Amino acid sequence: MRNDPEVQQAVDQYQMGMPRLPTAGRSGEMLGRGTGSSIEFQEYREYLPGDDLRHVDWAAYARSDSLMVRLYREEISPRTEIILDASVSMTTQQGKKSRLAMQLTSLFSQLSGKLGGQPQIHFLNSSHPPLKLGLEALDRLPEIPFDGQQSLAELLNENAFSLKPQSVRIVVSDFLFPLDPDQLLKRLSVQASSLWLIQILSDWEANPETMGGRRLIDVETSQHADMLLTGQAIKKYRQRLHRLQEGLQQASRRTHASFVTVIADQGLERVCRNELSAVEILRPV
Repeated sequence: MRNDPEVQQAVDQYQMGMPRLPTAGRSGEMLGRGTGSSIEFQEYREYLPGDDLRHVDWAAYARSDSLMVRLYREEISPRTEIILDASVSMTTQQGKKSRLAMQLTSLFSQLSGKLGGQPQIHFLNSSHPPLKLGLEALDRLPEIPFDGQQSLAELLNENAFSLKPQSVRIVVSDFLFPLDPDQLLKRLSVQASSLWLIQILSDWEANPETMGGRRLIDVETSQHADMLLTGQAIKKYRQRLHRLQEGLQQASRRTHASFVTVIADQGLERVCRNELSAVEILRPV
């Protein structure tokens, strides 16, 4: 996937949509959501024993007789963690979903590498513990099976993999599994510098059509059910999908994350140019 022509074209055209400091500091070029020692003032709070006296606002003390400390946005190194859902449900639509997922994983890894970072990929398939891959493993991605049986939510609840503090976390998944949006986002956003959720759906998953009688097979469990895909059945499905997406969107707003849905059938170039650029996950160079 490193040398995929579509990925390389995107690597040349885009950069990660990270907030930047006016001038680069010693610790890195990106800003976190925490507080630290960068040059951008964030807010005040009351002085506590052990605080750095250099951050005390003595002018405010002279005015109010209260010791106040200036807090600053934290500078972080460009650490990127990509959580790739490699469950069986990502293989539907003739592999278009898994292909786009791997392309996005390669793209974000290479963009992070251009910033001097060491991206880490959490490849959530059937391997236990989940695979941890770096830039050197990008060419191996197409060889690793998407055969996971557990959902992202289940793996997080089991603490199957650990997340590094102050990292840019990018989750690539279809999110078509039982989940509590608030609980999921709470787990994913802990100590994250930024959190981006990219939902990949096939065109049929996003916009199903009536098809009469069909046998529906769960690709993860092989269980099946015979049913009529009538207009009413499609309506109920769309309502459930809308509730899922709205729940993820609301939870994302509460945790200062970004959530976007992309359609695998549209291809990498269109997804980067439209959806990912619209929410500023990517920015043109």
